[in-house]
Amino acid sequence: MEVVRRYARSPAAVFGIVLLVAVVAMAASAGWLFPRDPLSLAGRPLIWPFQNPRFPLGTDNSGRDIAAQIFYGARISLLIGLVATAIAIAIGIVIGALAGFYGGTVDTVLMRVTEAFQTLPNFLLLLVLVAVFGSTLTTVTIAIGVVSWPAPARLTRAEFLSLRNREFVQAAQTLGLKDAKLIFGEILPNALPSVIVYASVVMAVAILLESALAFLKLSDPNVASWGNLIGLGRDVLRVQWYVSAIPGIAILVTVLAVSLVGQGLNDALNPRLKGR
Repeated sequence: MEVVRRYARSPAAVFGIVLLVAVVAMAASAGWLFPRDPLSLAGRPLIWPFQNPRFPLGTDNSGRDIAAQIFYGARISLLIGLVATAIAIAIGIVIGALAGFYGGTVDTVLMRVTEAFQTLPNFLLLLVLVAVFGSTLTTVTIAIGVVSWPAPARLTRAEFLSLRNREFVQAAQTLGLKDAKLIFGEILPNALPSVIVYASVVMAVAILLESALAFLKLSDPNVASWGNLIGLGRDVLRVQWYVSAIPGIAILVTVLAVSLVGQGLNDALNPRLKGR
């Protein structure tokens, strides 16, 4: 397949997919490698990595296995990233498609709403939503998706503005297709490649937002997440720095993997690269 071939031509994109597969493998194997609750006490607190073969990555302040929390944390980060991205992209596509297709008053109103959301930083708005609706995993995931839709909406609008006057759209209008069919059946499939590529950015930001919330102890404390572990290590950062450093590296690797995959998809799906 041509898209796969163009993707494979980029070493960085291939490296990104390898890293992402490794993170997914961690999430999938967590229950098999660590059958116990990752938040249960496992040994003496603050064992350094590689000191005890039972705890290859050491233990945290409470004596919980860091390796188990890293593997289970991969599940949480991927779950939040995927679901929050799906919510943000879905909202963004609907708003951007309507604004770009109809233009005029509809475009003006929807873009003013979008700009209103963008006047506040994502994280500040996220803090407000979590403070109002609670900090359960479900609430945090939905809140991240809700604060992340403006950028996909603007991108979708731009794609629709460039596509709505193309010949295939005019031909479909001549055949009497209704607006919903034109928007979602004709124009959207041609606008999706750019939106799909940008989804990798949304997913990376979603993982970072959840980690920042957890670091501030505003995320769900009942799940083993990388952000919770970093926040726990903050109290012993000067002497047992590994408690925060290990989950920090996991977040770095995951965000890097998602970003490289997104860049690879951009190069593979960009029609300007077809002739190269």
